Amino acid sequence: MKLAKDLISKIFQEQVTPQDSLLKIEMISDRLLLKSISLAYKKQIFETFTEEITTYMYPRPAKNIIETTSFIKNSLEGMKNEHELIVVILRKDSQEFLGCAGIHRINSQHPEFGIWLKKTAHHNGYGLETVVTMKNWCEENLDCEYFTYPVDQENYPSRRIPQKLRGEIVRTYQKRNLSGRILNLVEYKIPKG
Repeated sequence: MKLAKDLISKIFQEQVTPQDSLLKIEMISDRLLLKSISLAYKKQIFETFTEEITTYMYPRPAKNIIETTSFIKNSLEGMKNEHELIVVILRKDSQEFLGCAGIHRINSQHPEFGIWLKKTAHHNGYGLETVVTMKNWCEENLDCEYFTYPVDQENYPSRRIPQKLRGEIVRTYQKRNLSGRILNLVEYKIPKG
């Protein structure tokens, strides 16, 4: 990964190996704490990653807690291999679990943001705050040109996130999700800065 020198220095000061560095990330915003995903959150993820939440997403809800555990273990492996960073989204004041977010293709010049929030966390501005926090972290720690944000064209609340970050649509395409629905995706290019 093309980490900034400051992050590499911090990694070695804390005696964390570079391969483990993404497993110990914390990002803090005004209201939120984003921290590397762990198995400690499997119950909350399983209970809140529902059919309704996945309507406009590629994944489908887990059929059982074993599938959620598998998702988390695969995420941790992707983080060890420095392919992606998956975080849980928590309220800073109460540590309430709100959802998950990711920075995919973290080694590329165009990392991709993804996010989902549990139903009760919708309409509070947490999505934008999460993506802004991840974007700021990327700009401080990664060597990249811009960011991408694919979203179903019907998911208007989620589309507002890249639009507020000066994102422009660079492509549209269809993709069948794991529940069998066809997603009509628009991919936004979000500039740095």
